[in-house]
Amino acid sequence: MKIICVAGARPNFMKIAPIMDAFNDAPDIESILVHTGQHYDEKMSKLFFRQLGIPEPDFNLGIGSASHAVQTAEIIKAFEPVVLDQRPDAVLVVGDVNSTIACGLVAAKLGVKLIHVEAGLRSFDRAMPEEINRVLTDAISDYLFVSEPSGVINLMKEGVDELKIHLVGNVMIDTLLKNKAKADASKILEE
Repeated sequence: MKIICVAGARPNFMKIAPIMDAFNDAPDIESILVHTGQHYDEKMSKLFFRQLGIPEPDFNLGIGSASHAVQTAEIIKAFEPVVLDQRPDAVLVVGDVNSTIACGLVAAKLGVKLIHVEAGLRSFDRAMPEEINRVLTDAISDYLFVSEPSGVINLMKEGVDELKIHLVGNVMIDTLLKNKAKADASKILEE
């Protein structure tokens, strides 16, 4: 199975790290990592990849900063050729940033299965762009991997087919546990 995994912004990096680790240990899965470049500088991108042990992306779309509409549109334009060329069995998106909804839309419109990790979370504040991204990504996803029971409840209330919903735990906790010893040894908080 070939899966394109998408990360674009700082919160995504902490979520994608344990997923890439798991796929690395799964011989039946060919994972391709796409970095959209939504967050792109040393402190907001490269540092996280290095410290979390995330492999170099197979594709870096280099999108950069822009308004929500422009950034989302540019990611869609850059991601579609990757999907068409790679022909994955699925696209996996995490969280609720512009990269999440943009790449999710590409997958859904091309008929590629869409996996949303951290599905079902809600703030119930439609003034937040992230809330719009969450709701829309969940609506077009084929597999909704939920981090906590409230996410399952939210999705059920929204009428999502329960066969699509999978309570799998929180990948952020996986990242925390893997990096706890490094954090404990750090002197940064003593400064």
